[in-house]
Amino acid sequence: MTTDPADTFRQEARDLLEQLEQALLDLDQNPNGDGLVDTAFRALHTIKGSGAMFGFTEVSEFVHEFETAFDHVRKGRTRISAELVTIALNAKDHIARLIAEPGQNTAAGEPILKSLCAIVDSRVDDAGLPASGSPAADEVKPGQTATTWRVTFGLPGDALVLGTNPVLLLDELRALGPCAVAALTEQIPPIEEIEPEACYLIWDVVLETAAGREAIEDVFIFLKDDMDLSIAPIEGGRSARPSATGDEPRTESQAAPAPKAAVGNAGKPAASEKASSSLRVPAERLDELMDRVGELVIAQARLSQIAAAGDDLNLKSVVEEIERLTSGLRDTTMGIRMVPIGTLFGRFRRLVHDLSDELDKQVEFLTSGEETELDKTVIERLADPLVHIIRNAVDHGLETPERRGSAGKAAKGTVRLAAVHTGAEVAISITDDGAGLDADRIRAKAEEAGLIPADSTLPEQELYQFIFNPGFSTASEVTSVSGRGVGMDVVKRTIEGLRGTIDVSSKPGEGTTVTLRLPLTLAIIEGMLVRVGAGRYSIPLSAVEECVELPASVAARDRGRNFLNIRGNLVPFLRLRELFNTSTSAELHQKVVIVSTGEQQVGLVVDQILGNNQTVIKSLSKLHSDVETFSGATILGDGTVALILDVGHLVRFGHSFEDRLRSEQTGRAA
Repeated sequence: MTTDPADTFRQEARDLLEQLEQALLDLDQNPNGDGLVDTAFRALHTIKGSGAMFGFTEVSEFVHEFETAFDHVRKGRTRISAELVTIALNAKDHIARLIAEPGQNTAAGEPILKSLCAIVDSRVDDAGLPASGSPAADEVKPGQTATTWRVTFGLPGDALVLGTNPVLLLDELRALGPCAVAALTEQIPPIEEIEPEACYLIWDVVLETAAGREAIEDVFIFLKDDMDLSIAPIEGGRSARPSATGDEPRTESQAAPAPKAAVGNAGKPAASEKASSSLRVPAERLDELMDRVGELVIAQARLSQIAAAGDDLNLKSVVEEIERLTSGLRDTTMGIRMVPIGTLFGRFRRLVHDLSDELDKQVEFLTSGEETELDKTVIERLADPLVHIIRNAVDHGLETPERRGSAGKAAKGTVRLAAVHTGAEVAISITDDGAGLDADRIRAKAEEAGLIPADSTLPEQELYQFIFNPGFSTASEVTSVSGRGVGMDVVKRTIEGLRGTIDVSSKPGEGTTVTLRLPLTLAIIEGMLVRVGAGRYSIPLSAVEECVELPASVAARDRGRNFLNIRGNLVPFLRLRELFNTSTSAELHQKVVIVSTGEQQVGLVVDQILGNNQTVIKSLSKLHSDVETFSGATILGDGTVALILDVGHLVRFGHSFEDRLRSEQTGRAA
């Protein structure tokens, strides 16, 4: 399959634009941050060069003007301000549009550049420095005289393969002033050892310019980490300049050092090993690989069952080896699909920045746990739910600066986004220090909508869940951001579609925390296989805490309180035989599997525990999409199907069932 060079540029540009955005947002929070301006400038410089190389002329021209204006910031002539960052972010968005739709948005860049230049020029004029103009105006300082420099550089061995054009580098040096260039050939190996794609030449340049060393280093701004570069002033000026052909005799002291990065062993590029340490792979191929591994796990389970039924020791030995290899392949493949959640968190910094401007609120956005890894499919589907929750936190959660001041709070509100591993799950929490949820208002709205009877008693945790109902909103006014009750129901459907759960906690006047609990992966999990009647079911092993025997006294009791005393804690339990309408007789010694989600526990009464197995998750059909008790199905080793229990739903159902039972008993007693 041939890769389109334009697609390669788009992929690389997305990474660079994200890097640029994060640098700009960091500058907004910390204008004097070390290296942030250079990071932003380096991203712009790379996009400009790559855009010209791959035919994105509009991108290259726009970025050139953007870069020229932003260069004043890099040289300390213009101070970072919130206004400058906002316009720079708009410019970044315009670059993304030019890349996505070439030729469609060119004119929209002119007002952005005018606004950017207006800020830069006014700041430069205020400082008494020359305004932005030609490159010479940027580089030459008043009263500065020309200096002659010897610049010797050797490119990394893989520079040509990665698209670096040394001619363009030499042209940038010539733009700084008169120079003579000599190509040195000492490092070129015999022809039979030459690697066609390697770079062996060393360039020796004598440059006369009024610009300083910094301007020369800028020519190599995104190469100098991997190349050999020597920049030194020359005593005597022009007399030391080599001829353009490099024929002028050179003394030993003038000879350029051989670049270590240019040539490796046996004439091969040393940097090529570093360049090949990572590989960009289409996501579709990873999905296909995961499907193949899933089928292999099913086939291996079937083979293990066949071998266990026989007495062939050789077959059993081979099956054990295949099981070991399959397990390793499964873990490796799942590891490939795991992505740090920080790749998702970075997007929301821009969201909060724009919302704070739009709503005229001061917001500090804090993140933690960026290194926490999740399956790439989970991360892709998490973006929209998190956007809705964060928008609500900023719009409805945080008060205006005036209200915060009257409540004795700091004018700047805080939104925290955190991720942490909890067993085989990841808990993602969004916390604000705003006014908190109004439980009475939610109750009144739920009664008005007919969701609960009037004067009913519900725990606050259940009341808070009503905010995820379609069209449910307690906002006193509708804003351009939120308030119509649209979006939170989509959040709940998406999270439940990922086999996750949502917990909401809130304290009046102190803030609200929304916690999303999600499985690490959607593909293959470890499961506990149980039997209820004639049916077999799989329980995600990550949710299982322990297994106990159902006491005979409790098993014989058909009615009453369904609680078990587990080391002093009362845990409600569900009889799955009753829940699934099983017609067969119950086992004499039934077992209880204690499962949990978050801080809540529930016991699941089963007839038999069959053991653990690798569970390849298969989605249920659309006809069964409304069956909440099951989150999917898996194929067992004998080819039969076992349903996977939705632990989150069963835990919630178990606790609500006990609450209803308690209310009924209280009513009868009264």
